Amino acid sequence: MENQTFVDWDGQIISLTWQPYEQLKASDLVTSVHGYCFFDGKLVLVQVNGRGFNVPGGHIEKGEVPEQALRREIYEEAYIEGDLAYIGAIKVDHSENERFMENGKYPKIGYQLFYRVDITKCFPFLRQHETTARIWVEPEEVPYVMNDHEIALLVLKEAVANKKMGSTIE
Repeated sequence: MENQTFVDWDGQIISLTWQPYEQLKASDLVTSVHGYCFFDGKLVLVQVNGRGFNVPGGHIEKGEVPEQALRREIYEEAYIEGDLAYIGAIKVDHSENERFMENGKYPKIGYQLFYRVDITKCFPFLRQHETTARIWVEPEEVPYVMNDHEIALLVLKEAVANKKMGSTIE
């Protein structure tokens, strides 16, 4: 599997490139954060309205740093807390996107940050935000359940390789 693919997001063709452990500069535009969250060897996936099953994550709000945003997102979407370990970024490049809007919501080149999360607390799933279900999946079953592009499987591979020992729920 290659580190780069092209995806069609709402009729816009966008280049995605997985960059494991890429250290970004302050000037690099981070648009979202995502967590591959594990407990007892299983990955938590959440069903987000209109998007199917995926890992929890989302946009950074004004005043947040990426780790704060991820902690908020994993709680809002999966009702969990955990220890974070940065594993890399996906470069989202609109340079070849003929429908790119210069003053739109996203930059021409932005980054999605990815973390491995070793779950330390799991709370009751309340469905108060945009997710309707939370499931626990064996990593090898993810391709059959997760609704995402092929680069997501490279991120999963890195997250599994970054395993911490001794994760327990309090």
